[in-house]
Amino acid sequence: MKYSVQKSRFGATLLPLAGVCVCALQLSAADWPQWRGPQRDGTSVEKGLLREWPKAGPRLLWKIKEAGSGFSTPAVVGDRIYLLGNEGVENESVRCFSVTDGKQLWTTQLGKVGNPDQKPSYPGSRSTPTVDGDRLYALSSDGDLACLDAAKGTLRWKKSLRGDFAGKPGQWAYSESPLVDGQAVICTPGGSAATLLALNKQTGEVLWKTALPDGDEAGYASPVQVETGGVRQYVLVTQKGLVGVEAKTGKTLWRYAKAVSRFGANIPSPVVSGDSIYTSGAGTGGAIVKLTGKDGGVTAEQLFFEAKYPVSIGGAVKVGGYLYGTTGQALQCIDWATGKIQWEERALGAASICTADGLLYLHGENGEIALVEASPEGYREKGRFTPPELPARANQMEKAWAYPVLANGRLYVRDTTTLWCFAVK
Repeated sequence: MKYSVQKSRFGATLLPLAGVCVCALQLSAADWPQWRGPQRDGTSVEKGLLREWPKAGPRLLWKIKEAGSGFSTPAVVGDRIYLLGNEGVENESVRCFSVTDGKQLWTTQLGKVGNPDQKPSYPGSRSTPTVDGDRLYALSSDGDLACLDAAKGTLRWKKSLRGDFAGKPGQWAYSESPLVDGQAVICTPGGSAATLLALNKQTGEVLWKTALPDGDEAGYASPVQVETGGVRQYVLVTQKGLVGVEAKTGKTLWRYAKAVSRFGANIPSPVVSGDSIYTSGAGTGGAIVKLTGKDGGVTAEQLFFEAKYPVSIGGAVKVGGYLYGTTGQALQCIDWATGKIQWEERALGAASICTADGLLYLHGENGEIALVEASPEGYREKGRFTPPELPARANQMEKAWAYPVLANGRLYVRDTTTLWCFAVK
């Protein structure tokens, strides 16, 4: 994807010229202001990063042992880190830390933890905050959507996806991260009243709401923005599949339901490249779908489907013409144009992933961290280590599910209660 960089008094602003056009946030090009980075695709534009790590891993700058429980990943803007965490099931909050030393600067409670009686049980914070200028938008696992002052944490407005919009999440509660696009905040209450919702980001007032005919539950993925044939749309994963809605009105444009998790765990966010999208569901498989715009509408056509494609919670990234992601057992490289699996390697097993400068950063569900060259020619590991003092697991099924975050030459890794910061530039 090509970008132009415009300058403002806030710094550089990335403006996509083609493909995904998430939102032009006023930030440094190396910040990580929301779920999966500046363009919601798991990609950082940083250069000059370490091409190989020492045996013990990159230098640890600091760690926070009590960052709050949960699986939320950080948002990093300037000298601030924003993270959701919970204490028990009665207090889920947004927490702000200093990039310099990890010191907590403020905390603001959102509400309780959603669906605490899960089976299997993983109650805790899940969503990543979205930073837009001087405001921060955060969604609790119980569906409390709040707009906060990013500097002080003071509340500007708050809505309940359950109470205000009869929201219906899946059994593991709300997990998506709010999308800010222009003047709108996009989220997915689920249910028959407002399956998808657009709110005015300044006031929280409803701009539009979309009720899918089957009253679909909210999935666990986060929406992305796509433009096809001049039609601006939001693409998201509900419990019954991938769906695209018109950005201006919320009108449903198309649906694709084959790559849906047979466990009801539709977790990985869509990966977009131009007019095609990768989507996947655990226990079912993954697919690349092509979108075509015509006469103001959009259709979706399946190009490839494979049960062996990456389906793990950790998502996937596209580097050049290739998709990288993990199955439950291995890291894979897939040719986007042909759907062919180029190679697969055990590596860390199932892992979450982000990318920068031709490198893949993996955070394994086993807690390990690895650096891998993004090459279609084969698996080339450039470093692997285990962070110091891994936290205890709540139960045997709980894993290290938080995605790695890369911002301003630092790698942030969260594992339940602990947050580490490593120097990787």
